[in-house]
Amino acid sequence: MQETPLYPIIRLQKDKDDALHRFHPWVFSGAIHSAAKGLQAGDTVTVTDYDGIILGTGFCESGSIAVKMLSFDNSKIDEWFFLDRLNHAYEVRKTMGLTHNEHTNCFRLVHSEGDGLAGLVIDIYGHTAVVQAQTEGMALHLSEIVRALKLMPDLGVQAVYNKSADAMQHMGKENALIEDGYLFGNQLNEKILENDSLYYPNWEEGQKTGFFLDQRESRELVRRFAQGKTVLNAFGYTGGFSVAALKGGARRAVTVDSSKKAIATAEANLELNGYPKEENPCYVADMKDYVTDMREGAFDLIILDPPAFAKRHQDRHRGLGGYRFINAEAIKRIAKGGLLFTFSCSQAVDKATFQGIVTAAAIEAKRNVRIIDQLSQPADHPINIFHPEGAYLKGLVLMVE
Repeated sequence: MQETPLYPIIRLQKDKDDALHRFHPWVFSGAIHSAAKGLQAGDTVTVTDYDGIILGTGFCESGSIAVKMLSFDNSKIDEWFFLDRLNHAYEVRKTMGLTHNEHTNCFRLVHSEGDGLAGLVIDIYGHTAVVQAQTEGMALHLSEIVRALKLMPDLGVQAVYNKSADAMQHMGKENALIEDGYLFGNQLNEKILENDSLYYPNWEEGQKTGFFLDQRESRELVRRFAQGKTVLNAFGYTGGFSVAALKGGARRAVTVDSSKKAIATAEANLELNGYPKEENPCYVADMKDYVTDMREGAFDLIILDPPAFAKRHQDRHRGLGGYRFINAEAIKRIAKGGLLFTFSCSQAVDKATFQGIVTAAAIEAKRNVRIIDQLSQPADHPINIFHPEGAYLKGLVLMVE
């Protein structure tokens, strides 16, 4: 006996269901044969094949991705659904030793499709959960998500902050009526601990959810390599790489970012860890200008962690030019035997393309370069094997002769 769908139906065209049979969580608009009348972005729907067989449950979207799937069965999407997914995500991270411990008290609890919750990010900072809805459907279910978080005693959440407005706009959802603010509890004024270093997160005014948790392992690698080096932390945001380098024995760390607020936080983070900003200057500057004026050999460890130069595929050509320029200038000017940590967080730029661009930059700089490590996002930012698009962070560690 065929199941009764729990939600309005979106029916796929004949032979357009292969992606869902492979558990890919996106349904593109071109695959749809028909849809229930009156559906709007954010509505929960049941997706069926052409013959009416239920393929799964998801949220309607307003762009070329018409549905983002949450399950591949006839699931009821409620507080208990979210609690089950959140508990599973927490247990995965607990198994890997990524939850609260004596060295680190911040981690990503939910990484969108990587945790079976397409369009949702939750970062844990001490006792505060910062929630970011990236789809209308997730935005409409924030109350259930908050209730689920409160039902997880081991997580110890005392406040939940909604940081969805910017993310929704960046996803092209300009009309979404989303306001940032506390959904539960109040500001706790917590400092976070990462690999024994302290930081001030700023989820109210900062980028993403207030701190770049996805660079935790790369910051630790910088710490390991920094002994005795003079370090440039380019696009330095709140100074995480600078603190890590100094923790590893760097002689000096210079932080550069175009944001006055970010640089003010970077200075505060340096002083919080006992590193005087007078000895480790932080500059508000455009990095493209700074790197072209930089004296050759001034730095023997450089970190290039720019914002996404190519956020969308239509921006890809211009973005690739930006990556090539900044890498070529850094390779030209880094000290002999220097280490360059270079990253791209653009989903529109895959790993092979990024390495090709860095190779072109090295050719332009006319210096011999070795790749000594290849970096990616950490384990609390998992990639769903059925959704390779989730691999967004790419990094290379280069030794420049």
